[in-house]
Amino acid sequence: MQEELRESRQELVDRRLPWLGIEDQRVLEAMRQAPRHRFVSEDQLDRAYVNRALPIGFGQTISQPYVVALMTELLDLQEGDKVLEVGTGSGYQAAVLAEMTDQVWSIEIIPELAEQAEQVLESLDYPVEVKQGDGYFGWPEHAPFDGIVVTAAPDHIPQPLVQQLAEGGNLVLPVGPAGSYQTLWRVTKTDGEIRSENITDVIFVPLIREE
Repeated sequence: MQEELRESRQELVDRRLPWLGIEDQRVLEAMRQAPRHRFVSEDQLDRAYVNRALPIGFGQTISQPYVVALMTELLDLQEGDKVLEVGTGSGYQAAVLAEMTDQVWSIEIIPELAEQAEQVLESLDYPVEVKQGDGYFGWPEHAPFDGIVVTAAPDHIPQPLVQQLAEGGNLVLPVGPAGSYQTLWRVTKTDGEIRSENITDVIFVPLIREE
C-alpha cells in the first residue's frame, strides 16, 4: 500500500496538478511533502491522491488536491509569513500551508474535527495552532495575517477577515449559496485599498456559524 500511495502522490504532483495549471514550484513541493493519506479515513486510503474531495464526517469534506494547491498558490506565501485558515476540517490544508511557512493558525467550528486535526498535525510535527470556534471572526489576537484562506463558503466576504489582512496580504475564499456553485475570490489589500478578483467557480460546503 505504501508503494501505491507513493506512486499515486507522484502522479498527482508531477503530472496532474501541473497539467491543471499549478505552476508554483514551492506549492508543488508542499503538496509532494504533505501526506494527504494521513488525513483521510482508512476506507478512503486508496483514493487519498485521487483529485477529488472526500468525506471526513460531520457533513464535511477534505478538498480535492487541485483546489488545495490553487488556493495555496493564490495566497502567494513567502517563508515566515503569518497565515490563517478558517475551516481546519481534516487538517490537510493546514499541513500544506505549514510546508510553506512556520506561522499557521487554523480555526474549526466542529469540536471533534478540531481535536482530530490537531492530533494528526501534532503527530506529523507541523507547527499549526488549532482553535475550536467560529472562524467568521478570524483570530484577532494573532492578526494581521499575510494570508487568510477560508475552506468553506460564506454567502458574503466576512469583514472581520478583511480587517485582519496585512498590507499586501491575500484573502482567498469561496463565496456563494450552499448547495450550488460558488465563486472563488482573491481579496488583496494594497496601500489600504481592497481589490477583489474573481478566480473560478467552485463547490464547497457552507461556512458553519455559531448560533
